[in-house]
Amino acid sequence: MIGTSDPESLDRLFSQICRLKHARVHTLYEALGLYRGQPRMLRALWAQEGLTHTELSRELRVQPATITKMIQRMEKAGFVERRHDQDDQRVSRVYLTAAGRAVREDVQQVWRRLEEEAFAGFTEKESLVLRQFFLRIRDNLTQAAGGE
Repeated sequence: MIGTSDPESLDRLFSQICRLKHARVHTLYEALGLYRGQPRMLRALWAQEGLTHTELSRELRVQPATITKMIQRMEKAGFVERRHDQDDQRVSRVYLTAAGRAVREDVQQVWRRLEEEAFAGFTEKESLVLRQFFLRIRDNLTQAAGGE
């Protein structure tokens, strides 16, 4: 039954799955030298390098101060570098380093591995049905949050 204190309720199971997935993915990312939020920033930069702090903040939906700390940590690890904008020296843009580009395949392998681990034993039909349920849950929560 939904919304009960039953440890096997859908809500509690969903929360447990989310926590387990996050813990597992962070363990796999840490093996690559990456930490919370950094793979999302890499994904944004793989799509388009040279974004400003403000653009990254908007893209990742986090506070500018969080972006600044994340960039500093990723610079220290050698994944990104900041360069001044050619037209406006007050603006800095974030670019991938060779290491930031090279880690892409490893990060994608983490995504594949996590999916294989999480959905092991599911038939193709079960996976399709589960996907439909996930999409419905996402749509329900998006609508409840005002369409964000």
